[in-house]
Amino acid sequence: MSDTQTPGTGNTARQAPQGSLPVLGLSALGIVFGDIGTSPLYTFKTILNVTDKAPQAGVVLGALSLVLWTLFLITTVKYVSFAMRVDNDGEGGILALMALLGVKKQHRPTIIAVGLFGAALIYGDGAITPAISVLSALEGLNMATPAFQPYVVPAAVAILFVLFAIQSQGTARIGHFFGPVMLIWFVSIGLLGISGIVRHPAVFAALNPFYGLSYLFSNGATGFLVLGAVFLCVTGAEALYADMGHFGRRPIRLAWFAIVFPSLILNYAGQAALVLEGTPTDGNIFFRLCPASLLIPLVVLATIATIIASQSIITGAFSMTRQAIQLGWLPRLQIKQTSSEGYGQIYVGAVNFLLMIVTIGLTIGFGKSDNLAAAYGIAVSLTMLMTSALLFIAMREIWNWNLLAAGSVAAFFLVIDGAFFLANLTKVAEGGYVPLILAISVYAVMWIWHRGAAAVMVRMHESLIPIPEFMADIKSRNIPRVPGTAVFLTRTEQDTPPVMVWHVKHNRALHEHLFVLRLEILPVPWLASQQRITITEEAPNFWRAEARYGFMERPHIPELLMTTKSLGCTIDLDDVTYYVGHETVVGREDGRGLPAWQEQFFALMERNAIHISDFLSLPTDQVVEIGRQVSI
Repeated sequence: MSDTQTPGTGNTARQAPQGSLPVLGLSALGIVFGDIGTSPLYTFKTILNVTDKAPQAGVVLGALSLVLWTLFLITTVKYVSFAMRVDNDGEGGILALMALLGVKKQHRPTIIAVGLFGAALIYGDGAITPAISVLSALEGLNMATPAFQPYVVPAAVAILFVLFAIQSQGTARIGHFFGPVMLIWFVSIGLLGISGIVRHPAVFAALNPFYGLSYLFSNGATGFLVLGAVFLCVTGAEALYADMGHFGRRPIRLAWFAIVFPSLILNYAGQAALVLEGTPTDGNIFFRLCPASLLIPLVVLATIATIIASQSIITGAFSMTRQAIQLGWLPRLQIKQTSSEGYGQIYVGAVNFLLMIVTIGLTIGFGKSDNLAAAYGIAVSLTMLMTSALLFIAMREIWNWNLLAAGSVAAFFLVIDGAFFLANLTKVAEGGYVPLILAISVYAVMWIWHRGAAAVMVRMHESLIPIPEFMADIKSRNIPRVPGTAVFLTRTEQDTPPVMVWHVKHNRALHEHLFVLRLEILPVPWLASQQRITITEEAPNFWRAEARYGFMERPHIPELLMTTKSLGCTIDLDDVTYYVGHETVVGREDGRGLPAWQEQFFALMERNAIHISDFLSLPTDQVVEIGRQVSI
């Protein structure tokens, strides 16, 4: 990974989000709530496709009741009230939760596996979100005139292509408009909902959960299947938790309770009111709320809102990729910092390209938002199920709840999440296999990379030489000591770094001042400056240091070395040469290594990962690379 270091971030602890509560809340509207905020475009339409184009009043009220209570129980109760209280030094999301419970507290492979697969699932549905959102918005043009029908998919593809193409330029400039635009969007859909409600106020009877439960248990298979469509109203709920580190709890909660939640309730109620009144439900019931004279402006606003929602998904994928790289579960990728205004302003070219190919492919392949809705939700519902399981552990270990209290709350969440997951499983044959295949592919990459990296570490530790023995050998062979300082980057925690041994073997000389540096990425997002580095003197003019960074930080080794003098290290920073090892991975011949296909795939990823010197921000004109073969 290669980043441009923002001044001051190399050795300081993370600062809290800056700005007043209302300003941060407005910003959160543009980043956090895009996905869930545009769900009214396709959720109720999908529900009507499952039930009936002209359903009875009990069906409409039952479906609306399920939507409203799903929004309340999953988003408001589970995520806003419970999950956001569990953070990893301010960061949220399933990866941060995994690092907290599965690594930071104690090493637990099962929790790690659950967290990683949950993250992989988010990639799967993340590719569908831009496609279904933009298609749903543009399909509103068909309400104006059917003549637009042939141009919906090409227009969606063009918009998505431009969206992905501009990612490398960053969103700092236009990002300031995301919040105000989404505020206009939420106010607009709230007002549209009110216009529908006044035509049939009895729709608010759906606030009684009896209507939802009655429909669910008295309509057989249809009542169960409709849960898969209802779930679409909360597919963006995980983003509230994952983006907590960008804004903090209070701004997100303020935006949710003051603007987003009321607007969603009003709009869904307004759509249901139209159906109860007998309004034709062909096309998209969402756009039936709009007066004909304002339809085109609404389509334009909806398209902009879905672009903002898609941007949030893409940015989230970039951030999650960086976390996985820092935690050692993905190969190092080229990461570009697109703005100094915020740590989250990054661009990951490989992820952007793959997301673009998959998203545009889904748009063309499925063609309509109705078809994509069949594939949407299964991955997110499984992620939510995993999050509920991790929350149970958090209640027990972090909040110290007793088993009965934690088990009761977790069981409540698990029953709800389990019901939605089972309902979404029925979508597998209709396209739900797409996000699952994507998730399994991402998880396989993570798993093989981690196994390969662990195998390399094992091999590196098999032939370590104690430092006293190595220094005695240097003296006995009269190896010349040349002026200057050599900084050796190593993975080993003790003894002589293999790269130092290789250097002496090939160059038959060693610098007068030696500095061995090991980098460790901790399962916390940020680290205070006083915890950044520890130094010990192993021998005269021979120092060993351990640098520590959080998984949300950018390592910058030259800046870090500037702090070593205050810790008693006397290396000359004006004459430093950095030595890094480059391992060429090959298979073991004794049959005790990784399976051949895993070794070959890991070797392919290793060859295409960016160099460690870029990851550590080392000056290229001061780096010497020494290569060797490592059999795994």
